[in-house]
Amino acid sequence: MGNPVMGVLFHWLGGLASASFYVPYRGVKRWSWEIYWLTGGIFSWAIAPWLFASLQTEDLLAVLSEAPLPVLLWPVFFGILWGFGGLTYGLTMRYLGLSLGMAVVLGLCTVFGTLIPPIFNGEFVPRLLGTPAGQFTLLGLAVTAVGIAVVARAGSAKDRAQSEAERVASIAEFDFRKGLMVAVFSGIMSACFAFGLAAGEPIKAISAAHGTGPLWTGLPVLCLVMLGGLITNGVWCAILIVRNRSAGQWAGLPAPLPANAPASGPDRPPLLLNFLLCAIAGMAWYFQFFFYTMGESQMGEYGYSSWTLHMASIIIFGTLWGFALKEWRGAAPKVRATVWAGVGLLVFATIIIGYGNSLGGGA
Repeated sequence: MGNPVMGVLFHWLGGLASASFYVPYRGVKRWSWEIYWLTGGIFSWAIAPWLFASLQTEDLLAVLSEAPLPVLLWPVFFGILWGFGGLTYGLTMRYLGLSLGMAVVLGLCTVFGTLIPPIFNGEFVPRLLGTPAGQFTLLGLAVTAVGIAVVARAGSAKDRAQSEAERVASIAEFDFRKGLMVAVFSGIMSACFAFGLAAGEPIKAISAAHGTGPLWTGLPVLCLVMLGGLITNGVWCAILIVRNRSAGQWAGLPAPLPANAPASGPDRPPLLLNFLLCAIAGMAWYFQFFFYTMGESQMGEYGYSSWTLHMASIIIFGTLWGFALKEWRGAAPKVRATVWAGVGLLVFATIIIGYGNSLGGGA
């Protein structure tokens, strides 16, 4: 038996981890993007998944060895596609700006990640449309979409209130057509994480048969999906490292100075601090999915609604971080009220979905 209330709590913890992971990167000094991104990624895509799966799974290697080869490969494949979603998310922000880009990417990611697995498994009509629990899941998804739109509207209003110089600085390469294409690609690819978890469902059964507790049966699948993300991000970062000749930064060599920097010469990066901050960021990035699998295990037969909860929680805590970091300091009171209204809708959506899952028996 599952516990949907605990499931929602775990998803909120995962959303908090996801919304917080980038904060430590803000403290990294004099490292190029590809250096700190790959350093943190090694912790999140390689070290953490295998460490926690080894600790909580009964005989991890035996569980994986018993899974059929396609069941092992599909999660890795979808993880590779998910990696493309993460890489192109930044391009979306460049072409559309934060508010519009976030709305398109997370909106598409929510819809695809929630609906495609039950459609693929032939469960959309009998389980979502044909049961009260499924109907509440769809209602929660609709409320989530409205909440995302409200938060994005507030972000758009904040952007419009900026001066021309501030607007050009924040969206200097605005291109709606190009940005929309990239955002659609990013949203669909990011949703592939949910597809990878669904493809690895048989591994969870094998892990349970070995005696692993229900909270932890999804951890071996994370190892595979995150491996796919490591492949995509690792290859791209390696290309950038070769192109920018930035590998020496790991050994303390300074990053190249920007063209308009003062002529006093670059400082060497603080290696210990940078590695520590990247490790914290990487572990936080992993913990979003660590808590995601725990939450999904409590949502019963409607576990695919977990993706909606995950996306909503990210926006909730991401918005709270925005206020904490004073990103909304210059916003008008009406805009601030709109933001909180959107966050309230997202919280309400998680309650609806949790209630719907309880109607399904959480089994």
